[in-house]
Amino acid sequence: MNRILLTLLFFTGIISITIAQSKRKPLKGKIICIDPGHGGTAATDSYRVGPGGEREEWVNLRVGLLLQKMLEKKGGKVVMTRVEDVEVPLIDRSKLAKDWKADLFVSIHHNATADSSVNFPIIYFHGNMSENVASVDFGRELAARLLKYLHTPNTPVSLVSDFTIFADAGASVLRNTYGMPALLAEASFFTNPSEEQRLKQPSHNRQEALAYTEAIVAFFAKPVAPITAKNASVPVIPPFKVFQEAERMTPIAKRWRQDFEEGKVFMAKRDTALLRESYELFTRSARSFPDSWLAGQCHQNRAVLLRKLGKAVEAVQEDQRFKEYYVPLKVK
Repeated sequence: MNRILLTLLFFTGIISITIAQSKRKPLKGKIICIDPGHGGTAATDSYRVGPGGEREEWVNLRVGLLLQKMLEKKGGKVVMTRVEDVEVPLIDRSKLAKDWKADLFVSIHHNATADSSVNFPIIYFHGNMSENVASVDFGRELAARLLKYLHTPNTPVSLVSDFTIFADAGASVLRNTYGMPALLAEASFFTNPSEEQRLKQPSHNRQEALAYTEAIVAFFAKPVAPITAKNASVPVIPPFKVFQEAERMTPIAKRWRQDFEEGKVFMAKRDTALLRESYELFTRSARSFPDSWLAGQCHQNRAVLLRKLGKAVEAVQEDQRFKEYYVPLKVK
């Protein structure tokens, strides 16, 4: 066997080994910041607790620690914003991700609302969909995996801008990590009694961590899309004020679906008073549950009604809000 052939076989072997290693360690060289939301506020925060007493921050931490182990097994470098039930200031969480120059930021949460029958995933990115493409791409991967591992088929899922719930500035941890792919995900609702019981189970927590792991691996398996400066190509959309935590637990907020359905009925009428009533119903539904799978349709319908009522400028703003803040999903 001549020297050239030996050399060729040698380098072929090295390449094969390298490819095999990369398959075993798909996240090698990636720095991932995991942020288990909240923490250390059981004595002062009565909002983040389910009907059976399970607290959101406890679930967030259990899932985060499981996710850390899974990602490290796949070769990733994981930075945790907390590893115990302590309160960490929001600004410190995003600063940690930036100091480490993280390739990805993931904030783990679980949700609450007045309607105890509700249980579906909500995933937030910061800013505008057309400018934060990398985060939206990751959101699509995560949406598919959360449905695969935690929910029944045909469960709705929302992938939305954080401006849907924090109209003035978005979520602190996403706003202050903008420029890196970043999501805040509410995998399910602890105010749903059945889901709260599942969230207490280690096996369910592990399934959730597995969903995140698979989504992260899939995200890094493809080229990462760019993230452009906020409002570089999209006009500033006027804030749409919505209900915040305690308000979302009120009887009015519980009507979110009923308001939507009644709004659709009045929307088909020709009477101006009924068109205005339809507009108000869609407005209240969107304010009550601004990140639901129906909220985007509420804004679409508001745009239609604004045009019928002769308010073209406001209609264009509503069209823009729907286009940039609510991502259409086709999840298998």
